[in-house]
Amino acid sequence: MEIVVRAIIVFVFLWLITRAVGRSTLGELSTFELVLFIVMGDLVQGAVTQQDSSITGAVLAVGTFTLLTVALSWLSWRFPDRLRFIKGSPVVVMRDGEPRMKVLKDQRLALDDLVISAREQGVRRLSDVEIAVLEIDGRISFFTYETDEDADGAAEGGLQAT
Repeated sequence: MEIVVRAIIVFVFLWLITRAVGRSTLGELSTFELVLFIVMGDLVQGAVTQQDSSITGAVLAVGTFTLLTVALSWLSWRFPDRLRFIKGSPVVVMRDGEPRMKVLKDQRLALDDLVISAREQGVRRLSDVEIAVLEIDGRISFFTYETDEDADGAAEGGLQAT
């Protein structure tokens, strides 16, 4: 039973740490962050199992982490509005071609990273961006202004509602 209690405490601690680190996808982690997360796993193993290397101890610890992960996922699905803090919510980081510097600072997102992400998605000029949203998984979605050519193309040969 002690392993289960320790696993719960460490799970909550690790969840808080990953929320504090911020939103990033695995491909966007720096080398240091990736090493930090790997080392954290090894560091907390001793705290959870208290050097109990038995199969029972491992099953209890992993089972507790799995149960808590599934429970958080279910709770965030069942009560999306009340428990938005579990997964977070999308945040507008740019509007009308202007980066929202306070939001970028709050999200610890560098302007250079925003520009790189825009370039990777084919955005030529930031002034073309109507809105950019930092998604809950760390990706940034860019929505550009629709030009007259885009509207004509959509009306002529694009998708149409039936």
